[in-house]
Amino acid sequence: MARTILVVEDEPTLRETLAEALETDGFAVRTAADGPAAVASFREQEPDLVLLDLMLPGMSGIDVTRVLRSASAVPIVMLTARDSEVDKVVGLELGADDYVTKPFSLRELSARIRAIFRRTDQLGSTQLPPLVDLGPVRVDLAGHRLLRDGHEVPIKPKVFELLSFLLRHPGQVMTRDQLLEHVWGYDYPGETRTVDVHVHWLRSAIEPDPGVPTIVQTVRGVGYVLRRPA
Repeated sequence: MARTILVVEDEPTLRETLAEALETDGFAVRTAADGPAAVASFREQEPDLVLLDLMLPGMSGIDVTRVLRSASAVPIVMLTARDSEVDKVVGLELGADDYVTKPFSLRELSARIRAIFRRTDQLGSTQLPPLVDLGPVRVDLAGHRLLRDGHEVPIKPKVFELLSFLLRHPGQVMTRDQLLEHVWGYDYPGETRTVDVHVHWLRSAIEPDPGVPTIVQTVRGVGYVLRRPA
């Protein structure tokens, strides 16, 4: 069964071009021309991925992302003419899976979408117990939640995916490029700061003392390794 992509873009020509290209690649496509329509379409039937323009009438792409992330971990790829570091960080903080700056190649966009689907498939293929204890924190893999003393600890969806991947490879040192490939779904040289920022957020959520991490440790000059507490 074809995966469904919700294309949210206010410019009619680009919206139609994207829809046609994705359908040619074998995806089922729904479209929305503004923020409110995107939220309504999502709530009617959740797609497998959302391709979301940042600059939208009625409701910005940032606000749409907030709404979607409050209810779902669906992959989100942001499309925007902006390329500033601030915009990228905001998108990542909200849980965007990728960020594509206009103008872009349709072939590249399709490749990134397929990479995201490969990554989500791989994350789901390795079986782990539904509940994993990491020191004072319990990881509810099925519910995508962290619990400390029975209370939920806030965690961004992409940070939870990073944790899930590291849990599937305990004791294995992962380079930043490997984490970009397997958690973000693509090889993106030069964007290793993205990994460092997410590791910082992850440590803040799970480490007893984030300033002296004992669970997600840095291997200087290489990357990171998850060591489960004894």
